[in-house]
Amino acid sequence: MFVEFRGSTFGLLRWQWKSALIYFSLSTVVVALDLKTHVPWLQMTPMPLGVIGGAIGIFVSFRTNSGYDRWWEGRKLWGRMVNTSRHWTTQVLMYVAPDDPANAALHQTRGELVRRHAAYVHALRCLMRSQDALADERVLACLPDTDLDTLRGESNLTHALLQRQGDTVARLAREGVIDSFMLQSLDESIRHLLDIQGGCERIKKTPFPPGYGFLATRLTQAYAILLPLGLVESLSWFAIPMTLLVCIGFTLISEVGRTLENPFTLFWPALALMALSTTIEVNLRQRLGDTDLPPIPKPDERGVLM
Repeated sequence: MFVEFRGSTFGLLRWQWKSALIYFSLSTVVVALDLKTHVPWLQMTPMPLGVIGGAIGIFVSFRTNSGYDRWWEGRKLWGRMVNTSRHWTTQVLMYVAPDDPANAALHQTRGELVRRHAAYVHALRCLMRSQDALADERVLACLPDTDLDTLRGESNLTHALLQRQGDTVARLAREGVIDSFMLQSLDESIRHLLDIQGGCERIKKTPFPPGYGFLATRLTQAYAILLPLGLVESLSWFAIPMTLLVCIGFTLISEVGRTLENPFTLFWPALALMALSTTIEVNLRQRLGDTDLPPIPKPDERGVLM
């Protein structure tokens, strides 16, 4: 996502150059016909055009607001992921506390529960971005070796990882390492993680109705024909750039909404999932005393953080 916007007006026009060309062509044809033929029905009063323009503005703004709601919900879900991940690690380190400091097996189990969770967070990032989690460097770095072969072929890798966490916690309860209250508390954290994952999957797998984008495009194109009819009498050829300015504004507002509809892509307005998941990994592994930590991503030269 953009942390610092370093774009330009030219960049926006280059992004939507096809739409700009269409609006320029349509308005040029209308203005040329009006000035050459002077046919009365090629002229309109500004009042109906103002009403139509206001209606189109409301329509495209609704799409943008709806897209932002989806983007912000995704950000809130990943904010909950950060908090729940830290809480999970604190629970593991408090509850799975060996009485004997030399108990290597229990220390290994603590480390696996924390690192497996870091792998789960990275795997969820890959799932949201339609990437192969088992080919991701950070997933493989955090995943215990005993899990790798058993997880291949899973239809939902993240759910399988949480199941492994639950199995480990249940085994610790059977062995008497944790009591029933601790088991219930850890199980509640796993439930919260499943809720977060389900919310992310709901956003990703429920596309915004495509009819909104289609209607916004067609209405704006129609307005590029109608608007010059109301401006040409007073502005002459200057009605062309004015039409282009108004219509490209409608298009940019609509397109911003489209780019926000899926907050988990690799496009520039998407959420910085790599930065979030790496931050979680670093926070969790520091609690274990690890020092070979990955660098947290920083914004690139365009001000984009992914």
